[in-house]
Amino acid sequence: MLGIGLSGFAIALALALILTPLVKKFAVRIGAVDVPNQRKVHTRIMPRMGGLAIYASFTVGLLLLLPWLPEGMLSNHDRHLIGALLTGGTLIVLLGSLDDKFDLSAKLKLLIQIGAACIVVFGFDVKINLLNVPFGEAMQPLGEWISIPLTIFWIVGVTNAINLIDGLDGLAAGVSGIAIGTILVMGIIMGNSAVILLSTVLLGSVIGFLFFNFHPAKIFMGDSGSLFLGFALATLSMLGFKQITVVSFVTPLLIIGVPLSDTFFAIVRRWIQKKPIFAPDKGHLHHCLQQLGFSHRKTVLIIYGIAAFFGTCAVIQASISNTGLGNWITFIVICALVFLLQIGAELIGIVDKSRRPVLDFIGRFRMKPQTESRGK
Repeated sequence: MLGIGLSGFAIALALALILTPLVKKFAVRIGAVDVPNQRKVHTRIMPRMGGLAIYASFTVGLLLLLPWLPEGMLSNHDRHLIGALLTGGTLIVLLGSLDDKFDLSAKLKLLIQIGAACIVVFGFDVKINLLNVPFGEAMQPLGEWISIPLTIFWIVGVTNAINLIDGLDGLAAGVSGIAIGTILVMGIIMGNSAVILLSTVLLGSVIGFLFFNFHPAKIFMGDSGSLFLGFALATLSMLGFKQITVVSFVTPLLIIGVPLSDTFFAIVRRWIQKKPIFAPDKGHLHHCLQQLGFSHRKTVLIIYGIAAFFGTCAVIQASISNTGLGNWITFIVICALVFLLQIGAELIGIVDKSRRPVLDFIGRFRMKPQTESRGK
């Protein structure tokens, strides 16, 4: 299967290298361009809609490979999963492309995203349907009144998380590529043919596009790309497991740790500042790193490193989850990562540059011995 996956990677990569310049010309011709303003970092008009090249490379590459797969390699369930990704992804790309050209309202985009998630859930019966009680052994079925909204929330949330980090050249594409690579490694470890096939083809599409999108970018992926990659990651991160379970969500949360944590901190920041949750600002992770003096390219590479760290943790966590101490180790890893995230957020000021509760608390303990020694 890995050999077929490598062929799919090469085909998608070649298609992306060919199609991206064509999409760039098309975007300029129809006026799908990004105009600089005070919130954006680029200083010249840039064509967007690059997501069309990613989507077309992925779709064409996948359709070219499917007829050559050995009979029986993909189960009916696998084919349903592929159908869900292609059908829902097509709707998402259409939405993103229209937004790249016409700047649609946030409410309309959210409604269509929910519709795409419903296609996955109701059209192909892909949903989170089991609950693993922490530190327990039994898998408990979830009622549809929980599993359906939980799955829709996950898909819509991850879709928008990738969209929110698309603020620097190559950032969203690179972080998505690292997440896809992580899913691919896990698919290889578990021998999941559908995940290997989808991940290799999608990774080829993203890397091919990244040749034109890394700093200095020649084209932006736009909402057509960020929304599609977010939707694909949300679906793939669930498909990486034989059974889609809540306990398994620890691993997907780590795989997409950078965009999800950035989104979480953005929501907290805007709530503290009493601003609308969907109001754009310049407080995201990449903005904060640039304000600390890092260049455009170094900022992107730092975030790549953070994403790779999360991906490594995801693979390790998934590898130990079936051991006797799996639940305890997972719990410890989560606590450590949450602590590190909070420290990092306070250091760079991603929520509030004046509020550092954990650092201030630690600082009190560091100052106390010095004060006592002076008193003696």
